[in-house]
Amino acid sequence: MQTHEIRERFTQHFVQSGHEAVPSASLILDDPNLLFVNAGMVPFKPYFLGQQNPPFPQGKATSIQKCVRTLDIEEVGITTRHNTFFQMAGNFSFGQYFKKGAIEQAWSLLTGDVEQGGYGLDPERLWVTVYLDDDEAAEIWEQHIGVPSERIQRLGMADNYWSMGIPGPCGPCSEIYYDRGPEYGKEGGPIADDNRYMEIWNLVFMEKERGEGIGKGNFEILGDLPKKNIDTGLGVERVACILQGVDNVYETDLLRPVIDVAEEVTGTKYEDPDTDRINDIRFRVIADHSRTAMMIILDGVTPGNVGRGYILRRLLRRIIRSARLLGAQGKTMERFMNTIMDTMTPSYPEIAEQRERILKVALAEETAFLRTLESGTHLFEQAAGQVKAQGGATLSGQEAFTLHDTYGFPIDLTLEMASEAGLKVDEEGFHKLMAEQVARAKADSQAKKHGHADLSVYRQFVDEHPTEFTGFEELNSNSKVLGLIRDGQQVQEAAEGDEVEVILDVTPLYAESGGQLGDRGTIEAGGTVLRVGDVQKVGKKLWVHKATVEQGGLIVGDDVQALVDPAWRHAARQAHSATHLIHAALREVLGPTAVQAGSMNKPGYLRFDFNYTDALSPQQLEQIQAISNQAVDADWQVNTIETSLEEAKAMGAMALFGENYGEVVRVVEIGGPFSMELCGGTHVSHSSQIGPVAVLGESSVGSGVRRIEAYSGLDSFRYLSKERALVEGVASSLKAKSEEVPERVAALTQKLKEAEKTIAELHRKQLLSGTAEMLAGAEDVAGVQFVHQQLPKGTEAKDLRTLATDLKQKLGGAPGVVVLGAEDARSRVPFVVGVTKVAIDQGLSAKELAAVVGQYVNGNGGGKADMAQGSGAQIGGFSQAVAAVREALNS
Repeated sequence: MQTHEIRERFTQHFVQSGHEAVPSASLILDDPNLLFVNAGMVPFKPYFLGQQNPPFPQGKATSIQKCVRTLDIEEVGITTRHNTFFQMAGNFSFGQYFKKGAIEQAWSLLTGDVEQGGYGLDPERLWVTVYLDDDEAAEIWEQHIGVPSERIQRLGMADNYWSMGIPGPCGPCSEIYYDRGPEYGKEGGPIADDNRYMEIWNLVFMEKERGEGIGKGNFEILGDLPKKNIDTGLGVERVACILQGVDNVYETDLLRPVIDVAEEVTGTKYEDPDTDRINDIRFRVIADHSRTAMMIILDGVTPGNVGRGYILRRLLRRIIRSARLLGAQGKTMERFMNTIMDTMTPSYPEIAEQRERILKVALAEETAFLRTLESGTHLFEQAAGQVKAQGGATLSGQEAFTLHDTYGFPIDLTLEMASEAGLKVDEEGFHKLMAEQVARAKADSQAKKHGHADLSVYRQFVDEHPTEFTGFEELNSNSKVLGLIRDGQQVQEAAEGDEVEVILDVTPLYAESGGQLGDRGTIEAGGTVLRVGDVQKVGKKLWVHKATVEQGGLIVGDDVQALVDPAWRHAARQAHSATHLIHAALREVLGPTAVQAGSMNKPGYLRFDFNYTDALSPQQLEQIQAISNQAVDADWQVNTIETSLEEAKAMGAMALFGENYGEVVRVVEIGGPFSMELCGGTHVSHSSQIGPVAVLGESSVGSGVRRIEAYSGLDSFRYLSKERALVEGVASSLKAKSEEVPERVAALTQKLKEAEKTIAELHRKQLLSGTAEMLAGAEDVAGVQFVHQQLPKGTEAKDLRTLATDLKQKLGGAPGVVVLGAEDARSRVPFVVGVTKVAIDQGLSAKELAAVVGQYVNGNGGGKADMAQGSGAQIGGFSQAVAAVREALNS
């Protein structure tokens, strides 16, 4: 049974029993505690906590949720049952059925006849575990389902008490295991051997709420949830192992094809998937990480140095590294990505639409990392050379950590190359530094978690009094004050000077979302005026007005008037509509792979981030600006349509990756097919109202992500007026017409370059004029002509190298050594060591002598036997360095 069919059977089983099928949420949710969705229940957390009422008429839902867990990336592939990406099939009850209903439905699907939609597992091979004191669950299993008592085992909190690992819902659980047979381990149930007995389903009886704490059992139980709920999770990949008759999750129809391709491109055989052979682990890393990286890119993440982007970068680089260590030459990512997209598309059809973009992101990172490997190899060789030069045999943990942390050079390759060079690596020191880094990261993460505001103060408003937004139709509304919040606590009144959050039943003020900043305005009642500086959403339903009481006072229950600042709204609408024009123009110029990665617009200004690997040319930027302004000139009507998500997509409307849309979505259409996007923001009614659009430029904001910035409306006019005045000023200075300025500036630039070239040549001749005097002062040290000189302050490293090269040439066939140093304009101490060919034949090396100089000027150097250079920080040590070189020549 293929994985796609396993998913379908699960969904149909629960739909037929009254559950509403809910599509998988994006891996990226607006949850400050999570980088990625890591459990099937995460999208349902507000319903379990009682923050929101579940939108399911029968109070039951089912989903196949995409999940990613990244805490133990380094352990992937060592065991054959865990993946970083996995699919969690779940059924959920919000105050409907509880333990008995959950157990019955799980059992009927697992053991049900295949012809009737079940999985057909042998009941005699199923074992269950329950929480230590959960007699109710044990009784249901034994008395109602008929599982013998000897196949029901009790485990403690570490195994059979579930939470997300952070504050939120929790409760005891009951797990279902499948006995794979004696060939996989010893008898005795899950307690005896969790390899033979594979966990396939976890039934969580969610009835408590936990507080802060670390670990699986070290947390406080805050109390009961408002209702007893059910959250279950069936591991799709593990069930696939059983139903496909394979040994592990890497042998299923989803991942084995990637391993087959890896065998082909590396020339290495994946031999025994149940052993910990290092090569087999690398194959599993390639398969696992290819799928995880692909799914993360699908949901809009691009490689970067922090957060989700850093996780993605690590995954992609581990794929490349593993393939290289298996023997791959050149690029392999395209084969891996195409293969995993083929296996996953039946379950996720949206992959087909994004195939080109996914490939582009992955291949760009591969190209960048291969360059890193090349430069890292050079850095390793320098470090290893210094170790050998000093008579050592071990590369320090600090050197290995620097290569890994600063330059992205993997420790596996460092170990391999050190072995080839006859060196060892201080692995203990390396891992100690890594552990310190992880500890710092965890401490920072905990600090950030504790820094998040407690949203429980808004809970009753989210469910009982969601805000009615009237801002699409009007700029002022009559409202009632439902709540006041100051310093995180509900209060009954606010006085003049107070900064307070105001919750209204009705508001025309737009709350920040979709890249558009919240409206500015006022809340007024009689002599009371509150200045609204920001509006934010809580739980997607509640508008929170952050305001200052400028005069008078406000009491909960007051009738007020909420007013939008019309100038702010007008300019904000212009910028948001201009963002849509820029997006459409981008896709027209660059093609469909230029996908939105984020945006921000405020009155008169917008920035638009998009996934694209190459910098845009001036001609492309000019095209984008021209197309946008042609749309303004066309005076197209801007239409908004409310419809279902499916119908919106059928119309061709674009959706933003990582965004979770409700059943009813709002489509903003400008010029028919020109621009059609899902958007909840405010817009002009005709494109001409946007005014001129002025593109400021574009830049990189991360690997594979570019950013365009632009002005709209009056801000655009002001910018263009300023630019015109600047050009006219330059034209006046040049005594030329405006259209002649580029040509005249180009001519002046060329003259400047020629002048600089002449000056450089004069400087070189002046510099070399002193070499005769330096040669005259050469010392004869043990038959070697030793030329040394501390040059005047301000002499640069390139000047020292020019001098050293000339001095070596003038020494001719004599054995000679040149040592030059100076303090440059930035108070650094560059130095150069040159050795003639005859001196090299006698055993001297510029690279080794540069290491000697570096010790005395508080720096280091490197290079080749004939020429080496370096930099230090202490010019006062140069004379000692010269003496040390003289001593080295004498020895």
